Amino acid sequence: MRGLVVKNTGSWYLVKTDEGDAVECKVKGNFRLKGIRSTNPVAVGDYVQIIRNQEGTAFISEIEDRKNYIIRKASNLSKQSHIIAANLDQCMLMVTVKHPETNTIFIDRFLATAEAYRVPVILLFNKVDLLDAEEHHYLEALMHLYITIGYQCLALSALQNEGIEAVREALAGKVTLFSGNSGVGKSTLINALLPDLDIKARTGVISTAHDKGMHTTTFSEMYEVPGGGYIIDTPGIKGFGTFDMEVEEIGHYFPEIFQFSHQCKYGNCTHRTEPGCAVREAVEQHYISQSRYTSYLNMLEDKEESKYRQGY
Repeated sequence: MRGLVVKNTGSWYLVKTDEGDAVECKVKGNFRLKGIRSTNPVAVGDYVQIIRNQEGTAFISEIEDRKNYIIRKASNLSKQSHIIAANLDQCMLMVTVKHPETNTIFIDRFLATAEAYRVPVILLFNKVDLLDAEEHHYLEALMHLYITIGYQCLALSALQNEGIEAVREALAGKVTLFSGNSGVGKSTLINALLPDLDIKARTGVISTAHDKGMHTTTFSEMYEVPGGGYIIDTPGIKGFGTFDMEVEEIGHYFPEIFQFSHQCKYGNCTHRTEPGCAVREAVEQHYISQSRYTSYLNMLEDKEESKYRQGY
């Protein structure tokens, strides 16, 4: 029997079958994903084959080939990965300039990973109603930076219901992963988009001591969008450790760095200290932003230290 994985709690999976039934499933035996050491071999968005036994228990026996997925390094197991979701048309990364502040290194790590797996990303800048004039200016500069690189950016206030229609239009007919740090307002936005779901109990609060989000979603779940498409809601993540990237590949996943790298003197240039580096020159001349270059160097450091860096 074939179905779509719509919920993952870590211990079991909810599969929506082609016949429309919702079936709770376990993973059969020592099921492992070919070629990838993962903390979760089955992900929300996977199409699977399930087997029901006479006791009424159902098991996932096979995963169909994925068209793509988003993956991050497991935060406590340096050699294992965590597949966030599979078979995506796009990601929406929700970020906030304040309350809490989203680190640009986190944004760039997510974008680079999405580039590696060929998943388009739309950046959602939430809580614009809380910004003062200076913070609005920074927001505009940040949006201009990412729009110039080629990413679609939307400004909104999920709480005030501002900018929601633009998000709704971008969701139509597509499977979309929602991601972001805890506290940026993902659950609030999903409530605004899909009010019949009533997931208000999962809307979190901000820790006043550190202005950080408190985790509210503890598992990944897929919601059907009226008129076609799905939203995949995921737990808020503190950091984004990149997985399975070689040092010489990382620059390929920063479009503006990749563009200038063709002009470097050496083909294997890592854009740090090599002579004749066109990327460093582009940074000095402000064709590449310092924040993006810093994120790139940070990811190189990850690879060399072979560990996951907390706090991003």
